[in-house]
Amino acid sequence: MDTTIPPCPECRSEYGYADRDLLICPECGHEWLAIKQTDTQDSPQFKDANGNILVDGDTVTVIKDLKVKGSSTVVKVGTKVRNIRLTEGDHDIDCKIDGIGAMKLKSEFVKKV
Repeated sequence: MDTTIPPCPECRSEYGYADRDLLICPECGHEWLAIKQTDTQDSPQFKDANGNILVDGDTVTVIKDLKVKGSSTVVKVGTKVRNIRLTEGDHDIDCKIDGIGAMKLKSEFVKKV
């Protein structure tokens, strides 16, 4: 938790203190939740073709036939991919596709189920 405690939202007192997840003002007795401020700029957001935010463990569907590099196989439209893992880079989804194996996909070619 942050070491700086914001002033009380009720009386603006600067003498507040933390008690677990709550912040307490000793002057007026007001209690409020301590909100952690996280940097959203440090963690990239991955979006599917429709703009939905993807997270690790999601299930997605392929929206376009994708040729598998170095092979004659094709990942067909509508193929469900379960339990994806998001990574940094050009191909930002690591996954296993039934019948093909481990692959990397671009998030722009999938939609969230």
